[in-house]
Amino acid sequence: MICARCHHFAAAPGGTLCAQCAAAPPAPAPPFDGAPGAWLRSPVGLGRAAAAVLGLVIAADLFAIWADFLQLDVTADLADGVYGAPVARRAEHAHDLGNLAARAQLTALLISTVVFLCWFYRVRVNAEVFNPFGHSKKRGWAIGGWFTPVANLWFPRRITLDIWDASTPWGARGSHGLVNAWWTLWLLSLFADRAAYVESRRAHTASELHDAFRQMLFSDAVDIAAALAAIAVVLRLTRMQHQKALAGPVPAAV
Repeated sequence: MICARCHHFAAAPGGTLCAQCAAAPPAPAPPFDGAPGAWLRSPVGLGRAAAAVLGLVIAADLFAIWADFLQLDVTADLADGVYGAPVARRAEHAHDLGNLAARAQLTALLISTVVFLCWFYRVRVNAEVFNPFGHSKKRGWAIGGWFTPVANLWFPRRITLDIWDASTPWGARGSHGLVNAWWTLWLLSLFADRAAYVESRRAHTASELHDAFRQMLFSDAVDIAAALAAIAVVLRLTRMQHQKALAGPVPAAV
């Protein structure tokens, strides 16, 4: 019979290992023993990329805020009955900038969504390695939870909290304040954006357009706050997982 470990020498009589393997110390256990199919991979690169593309979202929102102010200014003049060629040129310029800002926001949103979800899935799998039993939602919900109507209002937050708890240093008790602040701003941003869209679609007069642009300005400002909070969550959670991986398996005293 061939040795079950080295597959080179004959096993000792009555055993499964050869004399050399039987005398050698057993191979060390892996540092973490996670759930089946879970493997530990560094989140640092994806975390930095996710923070960077969220910065693009902020840049696009700042551009949109500038366009909002221009449109607020010209619609205020129109609502006050100010007309003429100069106002018409300003209105056209503001309208063109608004369309350009909307395209920039959409592009930044699409890019950030792809990169953020790659990072989010990475840290979700890592969290299973740290703690295979501390997750209320299956791994697939780390992606699907963002796109499922109604469920997307709380599933991603619940998954993030599970990841956060699993990534907390051994023996420590993590606070959820940052995650809750981010999620509150994210929901506020979603509802504000929807309200701005509905109001802009219903607006016909200059006064109504002025109110719609005011709502858009608020929506863009809240989106910046939500993106800043998201960057903080990404960087903090990435650092927690990196440090926990470097710390090794749970100490015996914990």
